[in-house]
Amino acid sequence: MTRIKVHTKAPTFFRDCRPFILAVFVAILLLYALWSFTETAWTNLSVSAIFSNATTDHCTSQPQSLNRTHDPPEPTFYDDPELCYTLDKPIDNWDDKRKSWLKLHPSFADNVQDRILLLTGSQPSPCKSPIGDHLLLRGFKNKADYCRIHGYDIFYSNACFDPKLCNVWAKVAVIRASMVAHPEAEWIWWMDSDAIITDMDFKIPLQRYKEHNLVVPGWPNLVYEKKSWVAVNTGSFLMRNCEWSLEFLDVWASMSPRSPDYKYWSETLMSTLSDKVIPGADEQSSLVYLLLREKKKWGDMIYLENQYYLHGYWVEIVGRLNNIIKKYLDTEAKVPVLRRRVAEVVSESLDGVWERYLRDAGGFGNSGWRRPFITHFTGCQPCTGKHDPAYKGNACWVAMEKSLNFADNQVLRRYGFMHPDLGNGSSVFPVPFDFPADEKEELV
Repeated sequence: MTRIKVHTKAPTFFRDCRPFILAVFVAILLLYALWSFTETAWTNLSVSAIFSNATTDHCTSQPQSLNRTHDPPEPTFYDDPELCYTLDKPIDNWDDKRKSWLKLHPSFADNVQDRILLLTGSQPSPCKSPIGDHLLLRGFKNKADYCRIHGYDIFYSNACFDPKLCNVWAKVAVIRASMVAHPEAEWIWWMDSDAIITDMDFKIPLQRYKEHNLVVPGWPNLVYEKKSWVAVNTGSFLMRNCEWSLEFLDVWASMSPRSPDYKYWSETLMSTLSDKVIPGADEQSSLVYLLLREKKKWGDMIYLENQYYLHGYWVEIVGRLNNIIKKYLDTEAKVPVLRRRVAEVVSESLDGVWERYLRDAGGFGNSGWRRPFITHFTGCQPCTGKHDPAYKGNACWVAMEKSLNFADNQVLRRYGFMHPDLGNGSSVFPVPFDFPADEKEELV
C-alpha cells in the first residue's frame, strides 16, 4: 500500500511564524472583502437610494424609527445667520438645503413623502363669546386626536407671526415659519380653528398630488368661468414644503395688508371677482385672482380638490349625520371584522376593510352616506360670537356640538366608550363587546 508521507514536525521558521502568517492571510481576505463591498456600495449609491424605502428579495427592512436625539455637528442651513423665518427675506435653494438636512438625519428621510404637519390656530386673546374658548379647545382636541391616530405632527399657534397679518392672513406667516422649522415634513396642512375633522379614519390621498405643490378645495368652473371668490376655500388646504411654495407664499403675501399696494389689491379684487361684496383683499380672493391671472405660473401646480370633503359646508352636512351613523352601524352589524376591537395605534389596519364596504356608499355629497372628511363652520365665528345673520339663534353652536361628538365617538370607540347623544358631549356609555351586533339602536 502506497502511503502519503506526512511531516509531523514543521521546520523551525515556519513553525514559529505560522500564527503570524495565518493572521496576515485572514487580514488580507478581510480587506479584500471590505474593498469589494465598499466599491460596489458606492458605485450604486445615489441620492434616491439614500432616501429609498425599497426592500430587497433577501431581507425585509422595517421603517427606521425617528431619532429625535441625533443632530450631527455638520453645518446646515440653520447655521446661516441670514436665515429668516419670516416673510421678509427669501430663502435660496430651499430644496437643496432641505435635502442636505434630510441626508444628515436619515431617520427622518425615511417615508418623508408621506409626512404631514398640521397647522391650526386662533387669536392671542380670550374669546368674546362665552362658549368660544370651549369650542376652540374641542376643535383642537379633534385635530390632535386625528394626528395621533395617523402619526402626524401638529402645531397650534395663537400668536401673530407678522404684526400686519393678525387676521385671515395670519396662516401665511405661520406656514412660512413652519416650513423652515420642519424640514422633515413634506406637506404643511393648514386648518382653520372652526373646521372639524368628521371622518377620523380617512387619510388624504397624497399619491394623487405627486405632481402638485398646493392642494386646495375648489371648482375650476367657478374659478375660470364664474370668477367667484368662493371658487376655492382656504379653510383647509395642503402645501408642499418646497422652493415653489416659498416663492408662492411671497407672492401671495404681497397682496396682503403688509404690502404697500394693499389698497390697490383690494380694489382690483372687488372689480375682478363677480360676487365679492366684502371689501379688502383677503387670502381666499387673492388665491382665486392668482389662478385667474397667472395660471401658467401657478395654476398648473395647484390641485383643485372636489372629490371628497377637504372642505365641507356645515349647513349641507350636519342634518345628515344621524343617517350616516345608522348606515355605518348597519354595515358593522353585518361584518364581524369591522366590530373587532383593536389597539388605537393599529386602528388604521381596518381602513382597507372599510373601503370594500363603502364602495356602495355613493360619493361624498348629499347623495352618499360616507362620513364627510372635513366639516367647516364657515360664517359661525365661534370665538367672536358674531355669526352670519343667516344662521338663526344658536344653530351654529348646536351644529358644532353635534359634529364634534360625531367625530369624538369615532375616537372614544377605540377606548371602549361612546356618546349616546350627539347633542350632549358630557355623557358616555361603555360599548358592549361585539357592538353593534344587537344594540345599534342606542345611537340612532
